[in-house]
Amino acid sequence: FHWIYDRLLTRDDVTYIQTTYKDNPFLDKSIVDEIERLKYTDEDYWRIYGLGERGMSRATIFQFQVAEEPKGQLISLGLDFGFTNDPTSLVKVFKDGDNLYIQELLYHTNLTNQDISQKLTELGLTRFDEIWADSAEPKSIEELHRMGWNVKPTAKGADSVMAGIDILKRHKIFVTKESKNAIREFQNYKWQEDKNGNLLNRPIDAFNHAIDATRYATFNRLSRPNYGRYAIR
Repeated sequence: FHWIYDRLLTRDDVTYIQTTYKDNPFLDKSIVDEIERLKYTDEDYWRIYGLGERGMSRATIFQFQVAEEPKGQLISLGLDFGFTNDPTSLVKVFKDGDNLYIQELLYHTNLTNQDISQKLTELGLTRFDEIWADSAEPKSIEELHRMGWNVKPTAKGADSVMAGIDILKRHKIFVTKESKNAIREFQNYKWQEDKNGNLLNRPIDAFNHAIDATRYATFNRLSRPNYGRYAIR
Protein backbone atom coordinates (compact mmCIF):
# COMPACT_ATOMS: atom_id res chain seq x y z
CA PHE A 1 0.00 0.00 0.00
CA HIS A 2 2.81 2.41 -0.78
CA TRP A 3 0.45 4.66 -2.75
CA ILE A 4 -1.44 5.47 0.45
CA TYR A 5 1.70 6.93 1.99
CA ASP A 6 2.98 8.63 -1.15
CA ARG A 7 -0.27 9.99 -2.61
CA LEU A 8 -2.78 10.34 0.21
CA LEU A 9 -0.84 11.14 3.38
CA THR A 10 0.91 14.04 1.68
CA ARG A 11 -2.44 15.81 1.14
CA ASP A 12 -3.59 18.56 3.47
CA ASP A 13 -7.16 17.23 3.56
CA VAL A 14 -6.15 13.79 4.89
CA THR A 15 -5.84 13.02 8.60
CA TYR A 16 -3.41 10.24 9.55
CA ILE A 17 -4.22 8.25 12.70
CA GLN A 18 -1.60 5.71 13.76
CA THR A 19 -2.58 2.89 16.15
CA THR A 20 -0.76 -0.18 17.47
CA TYR A 21 -1.63 -3.42 19.22
CA LYS A 22 -1.64 -1.47 22.50
CA ASP A 23 -4.81 0.29 21.34
CA ASN A 24 -6.68 -3.04 21.10
CA PRO A 25 -7.88 -4.11 24.58
CA PHE A 26 -9.31 -7.38 23.23
CA LEU A 27 -6.02 -9.02 22.22
CA ASP A 28 -5.13 -12.22 24.08
CA LYS A 29 -1.95 -12.08 26.12
CA SER A 30 -0.44 -14.78 23.90
CA ILE A 31 -0.84 -12.52 20.84
CA VAL A 32 0.61 -9.53 22.70
CA ASP A 33 3.59 -11.65 23.75
CA GLU A 34 4.08 -12.85 20.19
CA ILE A 35 4.02 -9.31 18.84
CA GLU A 36 6.42 -8.02 21.49
CA ARG A 37 8.81 -10.91 20.79
CA LEU A 38 9.28 -9.43 17.32
CA LYS A 39 11.28 -6.62 18.94
CA TYR A 40 14.09 -9.14 19.39
CA THR A 41 13.53 -11.47 16.43
CA ASP A 42 12.54 -9.39 13.38
CA GLU A 43 13.16 -5.64 13.35
CA ASP A 44 11.06 -4.95 10.27
CA TYR A 45 8.06 -6.97 11.51
CA TRP A 46 8.34 -5.13 14.83
CA ARG A 47 8.11 -1.84 12.95
CA ILE A 48 4.92 -3.02 11.22
CA TYR A 49 3.08 -5.01 13.90
CA GLY A 50 4.58 -3.46 17.02
CA LEU A 51 5.05 0.20 16.20
CA GLY A 52 2.45 0.56 13.45
CA GLU A 53 5.09 1.93 11.08
CA ARG A 54 5.52 1.33 7.37
CA GLY A 55 7.53 -1.78 6.48
CA MET A 56 10.90 -1.31 4.84
CA SER A 57 12.57 -3.04 1.94
CA ARG A 58 15.91 -4.64 2.77
CA ALA A 59 17.38 -2.25 0.16
CA THR A 60 16.16 0.81 2.08
CA ILE A 61 19.21 2.63 3.40
CA PHE A 62 17.84 4.41 6.47
CA GLN A 63 15.46 3.51 9.24
CA PHE A 64 13.74 6.47 10.81
CA GLN A 65 10.79 7.58 12.88
CA VAL A 66 8.42 10.52 12.55
CA ALA A 67 8.61 13.10 15.35
CA GLU A 68 6.24 15.87 16.36
CA GLU A 69 9.03 18.46 16.45
CA PRO A 70 12.83 18.63 16.55
CA LYS A 71 14.74 18.24 19.80
CA GLY A 72 18.25 18.99 20.93
CA GLN A 73 20.84 21.44 19.69
CA LEU A 74 20.91 22.79 16.14
CA ILE A 75 23.93 21.44 14.24
CA SER A 76 23.56 23.51 11.09
CA LEU A 77 21.47 23.77 7.93
CA GLY A 78 22.00 21.93 4.65
CA LEU A 79 21.14 23.18 1.16
CA ASP A 80 20.95 21.10 -2.01
CA PHE A 81 20.54 23.09 -5.22
CA GLY A 82 18.05 22.12 -7.91
CA PHE A 83 16.05 23.82 -10.62
CA THR A 84 13.84 22.36 -13.36
CA ASN A 85 13.37 18.70 -12.44
CA ASP A 86 15.19 18.49 -9.12
CA PRO A 87 13.99 20.58 -6.19
CA THR A 88 16.11 22.93 -4.15
CA SER A 89 16.01 21.49 -0.65
CA LEU A 90 16.86 23.14 2.67
CA VAL A 91 16.84 21.31 6.01
CA LYS A 92 17.70 22.02 9.62
CA VAL A 93 19.43 19.24 11.57
CA PHE A 94 19.39 18.95 15.36
CA LYS A 95 21.33 16.57 17.61
CA ASP A 96 20.02 15.21 20.89
CA GLY A 97 22.45 12.61 22.25
CA ASP A 98 22.61 9.87 19.62
CA ASN A 99 19.43 11.12 17.94
CA LEU A 100 19.27 13.33 14.86
CA TYR A 101 16.14 15.38 14.11
CA ILE A 102 15.58 16.59 10.56
CA GLN A 103 13.24 19.47 9.76
CA GLU A 104 12.43 20.32 6.16
CA LEU A 105 12.30 24.06 5.49
CA LEU A 106 12.28 24.27 1.71
CA TYR A 107 11.58 21.86 -1.16
CA HIS A 108 10.77 23.62 -4.45
CA THR A 109 11.72 23.53 -8.13
CA ASN A 110 12.47 26.48 -10.43
CA LEU A 111 14.10 28.60 -7.74
CA THR A 112 16.79 31.06 -8.84
CA ASN A 113 19.44 32.15 -6.36
CA GLN A 114 17.47 35.36 -5.86
CA ASP A 115 14.40 33.25 -5.10
CA ILE A 116 16.39 31.19 -2.59
CA SER A 117 17.58 34.36 -0.89
CA GLN A 118 13.98 35.57 -0.60
CA LYS A 119 12.89 32.22 0.84
CA LEU A 120 15.67 32.36 3.44
CA THR A 121 14.42 35.79 4.47
CA GLU A 122 10.82 34.54 4.69
CA LEU A 123 12.00 31.66 6.89
CA GLY A 124 13.44 34.17 9.34
CA LEU A 125 17.06 33.12 8.84
CA THR A 126 19.95 35.56 9.28
CA ARG A 127 23.57 35.85 8.13
CA PHE A 128 24.58 34.08 11.35
CA ASP A 129 22.78 30.86 10.37
CA GLU A 130 25.35 28.43 9.02
CA ILE A 131 24.24 26.74 5.78
CA TRP A 132 26.27 23.98 4.10
CA ALA A 133 25.64 23.62 0.37
CA ASP A 134 26.75 21.45 -2.54
CA SER A 135 30.33 22.46 -3.40
CA ALA A 136 29.65 21.52 -7.04
CA GLU A 137 27.72 24.83 -7.25
CA PRO A 138 30.44 27.42 -6.41
CA LYS A 139 28.75 30.16 -8.44
CA SER A 140 25.47 29.78 -6.55
CA ILE A 141 27.28 29.70 -3.21
CA GLU A 142 29.20 32.87 -4.06
CA GLU A 143 26.06 34.67 -5.23
CA LEU A 144 24.26 33.82 -1.99
CA HIS A 145 27.33 35.00 -0.06
CA ARG A 146 27.15 38.33 -1.85
CA MET A 147 23.51 38.58 -0.85
CA GLY A 148 24.60 38.33 2.78
CA TRP A 149 24.04 34.65 3.58
CA ASN A 150 26.47 32.40 5.45
CA VAL A 151 26.50 29.64 2.83
CA LYS A 152 29.59 27.41 2.74
CA PRO A 153 30.73 24.65 0.36
CA THR A 154 30.50 21.20 1.87
CA ALA A 155 33.64 19.10 2.11
CA LYS A 156 33.62 16.57 -0.70
CA GLY A 157 35.77 13.70 -1.88
CA ALA A 158 35.66 10.43 -3.76
CA ASP A 159 33.75 8.70 -0.95
CA SER A 160 31.88 11.68 0.48
CA VAL A 161 28.42 10.21 -0.21
CA MET A 162 29.22 6.97 1.61
CA ALA A 163 31.00 8.86 4.39
CA GLY A 164 27.93 11.05 4.84
CA ILE A 165 25.62 8.02 4.90
CA ASP A 166 27.88 6.39 7.49
CA ILE A 167 27.67 9.47 9.73
CA LEU A 168 23.87 9.43 9.54
CA LYS A 169 23.61 5.69 10.21
CA ARG A 170 25.50 6.10 13.48
CA HIS A 171 22.46 7.92 14.83
CA LYS A 172 18.79 7.24 15.35
CA ILE A 173 17.00 9.40 12.81
CA PHE A 174 13.78 11.33 13.36
CA VAL A 175 12.03 13.39 10.69
CA THR A 176 9.44 15.94 11.77
CA LYS A 177 5.90 15.13 10.70
CA GLU A 178 5.53 18.31 8.65
CA SER A 179 8.58 17.36 6.55
CA LYS A 180 6.54 15.44 4.01
CA ASN A 181 9.07 15.41 1.18
CA ALA A 182 11.93 14.41 3.48
CA ILE A 183 9.79 11.57 4.85
CA ARG A 184 9.09 10.37 1.32
CA GLU A 185 12.80 10.42 0.50
CA PHE A 186 13.83 8.50 3.60
CA GLN A 187 11.19 5.90 2.77
CA ASN A 188 12.47 5.46 -0.78
CA TYR A 189 16.25 6.02 -0.66
CA LYS A 190 17.73 2.60 -1.48
CA TRP A 191 20.90 0.69 -2.30
CA GLN A 192 21.55 -0.40 -5.86
CA GLU A 193 21.15 -4.10 -6.64
CA ASP A 194 23.00 -6.26 -9.15
CA LYS A 195 21.22 -8.51 -11.65
CA ASN A 196 21.02 -11.27 -9.04
CA GLY A 197 19.36 -9.07 -6.47
CA ASN A 198 22.46 -8.64 -4.33
CA LEU A 199 22.77 -5.25 -2.66
CA LEU A 200 25.63 -3.05 -3.75
CA ASN A 201 27.37 -0.51 -1.55
CA ARG A 202 26.11 2.34 -3.73
CA PRO A 203 22.88 4.28 -3.32
CA ILE A 204 20.47 4.81 -6.20
CA ASP A 205 20.68 8.42 -7.36
CA ALA A 206 17.04 9.24 -6.61
CA PHE A 207 14.94 10.44 -3.66
CA ASN A 208 18.02 12.17 -2.28
CA HIS A 209 17.59 15.96 -2.35
CA ALA A 210 16.59 16.47 1.28
CA ILE A 211 18.90 13.60 2.20
CA ASP A 212 21.84 15.23 0.42
CA ALA A 213 21.09 18.47 2.26
CA THR A 214 21.06 16.48 5.50
CA ARG A 215 24.42 14.93 4.63
CA TYR A 216 25.96 18.35 4.03
CA ALA A 217 24.75 19.68 7.37
CA THR A 218 25.88 16.66 9.40
CA PHE A 219 29.10 15.58 7.68
CA ASN A 220 30.83 18.92 8.09
CA ARG A 221 29.86 19.39 11.71
CA LEU A 222 30.03 15.81 13.05
CA SER A 223 33.09 14.48 11.21
CA ARG A 224 34.99 17.77 10.83
CA PRO A 225 33.70 20.00 13.65
CA ASN A 226 36.10 22.90 12.98
CA TYR A 227 35.84 22.85 9.18
CA GLY A 228 34.75 26.28 7.93
CA ARG A 229 34.08 27.49 11.46
CA TYR A 230 35.36 30.97 10.72
CA ALA A 231 34.06 31.32 7.19
CA ILE A 232 31.38 33.91 7.98
CA ARG A 233 31.96 37.07 6.06
